[in-house]
Amino acid sequence: MTVSSRVTEPADAAARRAVKPVVVYPNGTLPQPDMATLERVRATLEKTDEVIVPPRSGRTFRVPKGHFFRIVSIEGPQVGDLNLWNADNLSERFFSGKTRALHATHVSTGDRLWSNMPSLRPMATITHDTLGWYGFDADGGGVHDVIGTRCDPYTHRLLSGGTYDHCCHSNLTDALSEATGLPFKEAEPFVHDVLNVFMCTGFTKDTKQYFMKASPVRPGDFIEFFAEIDLLGGLSACPGGDCSSTHSSDIAACYPLKVEIFRPDLSLLADWPFPEVNGYQPPSCR
Repeated sequence: MTVSSRVTEPADAAARRAVKPVVVYPNGTLPQPDMATLERVRATLEKTDEVIVPPRSGRTFRVPKGHFFRIVSIEGPQVGDLNLWNADNLSERFFSGKTRALHATHVSTGDRLWSNMPSLRPMATITHDTLGWYGFDADGGGVHDVIGTRCDPYTHRLLSGGTYDHCCHSNLTDALSEATGLPFKEAEPFVHDVLNVFMCTGFTKDTKQYFMKASPVRPGDFIEFFAEIDLLGGLSACPGGDCSSTHSSDIAACYPLKVEIFRPDLSLLADWPFPEVNGYQPPSCR
C-alpha cells in the first residue's frame, strides 16, 4: 500500500497560526548586572596581558575573577569562535543554548554568558560592544550569535566528503590540549558550542535556514567582558575570515584576533555579588 506524503490543511489552520506567542523564559526576575558600577570600574582598567590568535588557529587565555577581557579586531574583518570554561573545572563551561533562551539569539552589552547545569551561573557579563549599533538588518541578521555551533571537520566531511582540519572545533581542541596537557581525544569532549564573536548571522525568511553574511567588524572594534568567575577561555580565528562566503576554507582572507586582559581597581568590586554555584539539588528519590 502506498501512503501519500501530502497533508491536508485543516479548516482552522489560520486560527491555529494566529495564536499569540509567549516568551518561554520571561527574564523580568533574572538577576541583572549593575552596569553603572561596571562602567565606573572600566575607567580603572590596566592592561596586564594579551594573546594573539593567528588566522585559522586557536589559542587559550586566562582571566581571573573580577578582571576584564576584550576580543579585538586588529588587521581586517575576522570572526572568532569563543569557548569559556571554569578555570578550575572544565566540566563547567559556557552553555550557549541556555544563554540564547535567557537573552536572545544574539547578545551584546548587558547580556551574560551562562554556564551549563548544574551550576547555571553567569560566567561573564558583556560590558562593551563597539558593534552594538548594528542591531538587526533587513535580512534579519545580527552580530555575536548564540545560535550557530562551530565549524568542524565532521560536518565538513558529511556535506562535502572532504577533509579540512583548520575548523574552529579542531582549533579549539588543539588549544585546550596544549593548555591543559590533555591528549587531543581527551580534550575534545570539553569543546562546546560557541559565542560566534563578530559573526553576522540569522535565519532566511523563506526556508528558515541558518545564514551568515559579511561581518561588519573593522580593525579597532572589540567586544569586552567582565569575568564573574575564574575563566579559561579559548578563541579560534575562523577559517572563513569575515564569513562572507564560506566558513571552512584556505581561500578566504583571514586575519588574527587579539585578546586583551585587564585588571581593574578591585576595591571598587568589594560589594560585587560574584555568583556562587547555583546549588540546586534534585529530590533525593532521584
